[in-house]
Amino acid sequence: MAVSTGLALLNNVQAATDTSLDTVVVTGHAQTDTQADRERLNQVAGATHVVDNKEVEKGRAATAEDVLAFQPGVYAQATSGQSAAKVSIRGSGINAFYGGYALGIKYLYDGIPVTGPGGTQEDLLDMAAVDHTEVLSGANAFEYSALTLGGAINMVTHTGYTSPGNYVRLEGGSFGYRKEQLSTGGVVGDSDYYLSILHNERKGYQDDSANHGNDVVGNFGHLFNDKLETRFTFRYRDEDNTNASTLTKYQIKHDPTANNYRWVRKKPGTTLLGSTTTYTFDDNSKLEVGLGYHHYTLTDGLHYYANPGQWDSTDLSTSLRYLRKGDTLFGLPSNTTLSFSSTVLMPGNERVRNPDTWALVQKNNFTGSRDTVFSLGNDLQLTDRTWLTTGLSLANTQRDVRVTYATNANTSEFPSEVNYNDWNLAPRIGIRYALTPDVQLFGNVSRSIDPPVTWYYSSGPVSNPYVQPLHAQKANTVELGVRGSQDIFDGSFTVYRSWVQGELLSAVIADATATSNEIVSNTNASPTIHQGVEAGLSTLLWTGRNGSTVKWRQAYTVNDFYFRHDATFGGNQLPGLPRQVYQSALQYQHPSGWYGEVNLNHASSYYVDFANTVKAPEYTIFGAKVGYEAPSKRWSVFLDARNLTDKHYVTASKTSYDLKGVDSDNFYVGDGFGVTTGVSYRF
Repeated sequence: MAVSTGLALLNNVQAATDTSLDTVVVTGHAQTDTQADRERLNQVAGATHVVDNKEVEKGRAATAEDVLAFQPGVYAQATSGQSAAKVSIRGSGINAFYGGYALGIKYLYDGIPVTGPGGTQEDLLDMAAVDHTEVLSGANAFEYSALTLGGAINMVTHTGYTSPGNYVRLEGGSFGYRKEQLSTGGVVGDSDYYLSILHNERKGYQDDSANHGNDVVGNFGHLFNDKLETRFTFRYRDEDNTNASTLTKYQIKHDPTANNYRWVRKKPGTTLLGSTTTYTFDDNSKLEVGLGYHHYTLTDGLHYYANPGQWDSTDLSTSLRYLRKGDTLFGLPSNTTLSFSSTVLMPGNERVRNPDTWALVQKNNFTGSRDTVFSLGNDLQLTDRTWLTTGLSLANTQRDVRVTYATNANTSEFPSEVNYNDWNLAPRIGIRYALTPDVQLFGNVSRSIDPPVTWYYSSGPVSNPYVQPLHAQKANTVELGVRGSQDIFDGSFTVYRSWVQGELLSAVIADATATSNEIVSNTNASPTIHQGVEAGLSTLLWTGRNGSTVKWRQAYTVNDFYFRHDATFGGNQLPGLPRQVYQSALQYQHPSGWYGEVNLNHASSYYVDFANTVKAPEYTIFGAKVGYEAPSKRWSVFLDARNLTDKHYVTASKTSYDLKGVDSDNFYVGDGFGVTTGVSYRF
């Protein structure tokens, strides 16, 4: 009896301890690089956005205008249908002229700057072979040592992980537009590789305005061990452009394809080499080391300018960033970042030529100019829902600008050389509060520093070859906003106000002729205000039983920029950007891969001279798109139609001092009705 009872108890214990579990399957989706960077930037106490370039490539993907569409606070319009574009964030570089150098924003590829003391040559802004694009407005670009009013745009190149296999993409359409791309990528052991070759060309909407270019892009990464990894990227691009001229409003209305002059720009080869190496000490600390080499050349003004110019520059960049997390400060969770960034122009010069004999007329030297930034930042978690962000940057700007040769004597009151060396502090404090896990409130107060670029100092080939005494533009900015998703809504809303001192402004004071170059005056202005509203909203209007969706996407920007009691212009508006910009798209997506869209783009009128006597007209243009992406993601096809009503409109403008109400050739014309089709295949 006792034995049988013991055996029964033993059997029960074995039954309890010998049980085997059924197989448990955990499913999920790996986070993409785009999603990871979006999550990272959502921890910034200010306006940031991430553009998934795969979504952009569902239609024409030719210029920065295509990539930066629907980004609140960002104004991006192509000029002459090429990579040269008017790109401005919060009025940065508001009077910049297009087709050679962009101002007011720091541009980077994979964290390596293509912006240096000489500004940003626009040939690399075609954004070829990019997986996603980060847009960080104003001081929210702190992590990239960007202190400009406009902030930073970082373009992240494809890797062997984001674009595996062999890939071909062809685009073609109106105005002789063609684009062909071949790429290959993959992962081999602890290494990955990506290589892309691209050609683009366009005959142009305006007469005699053809352009073409070639890109080679590479990205190679290697994981040495669980502590050390490195990534090497390179970009090469050459371009040959005949820029279309600006027109009068009368010409745009009655003869928009006219071209008043042939302005040829040749860029025989721009090269960007960069590497980023990361060493992880432990789970809470790591060191990132970045190195960059950027060589760019330009011959500008052929067949039109009285004295064309040759530019030849090399930027060398170094960055160090130490990240520490998991610490405590005042008994609270704390993450700290210490960084150093330096870009030096070595060498850099401009040679002005006689167009007939190619004899040297003037040489301006910029070698040794430098931008250096030391930064210390901290994120402190005050409560479960509240984070305090603080940062302090120490910036050193050096500009060495010299007229080393000139056929004309300098008889002006200004010198022939300037060595500008300036130190500035740029503090930042911000707070973000999680209303819900998916909705955040944020606000910050910051200071921005925009030093003049090297060529801004030079007078150019005029009768008096002087160097203008300029200093850095500085601004204090207050920003408040909300971002997140709730039910069918996903979006952001931001308001800001910047008090700007010494804003760097430009104006055409004499148009170019057959015997003289265009004369542009660059100056530090009296105090100005930049303020505005930036709103973006995506609304899921309908979901069908089969998974079909209809979304309504909107972006709205208010630009309110004006002088504060200027001695000449009083409270006049600053010219150059529309007061209001609105973009809207109604998008249909079927689960089988079919999609369609109708869209509109509206820009209000704005002044084009500081005296506020002439305006660019407002416009509204409509577009439509249809396409198919195979569920396997192996192939896709699209048709993208723009400006359906063939509207004659102004896409951007030059800025003048005082036009006295007279129509002038200050206006860039937008493309007429056009259609682009494209197909891609991955194998």
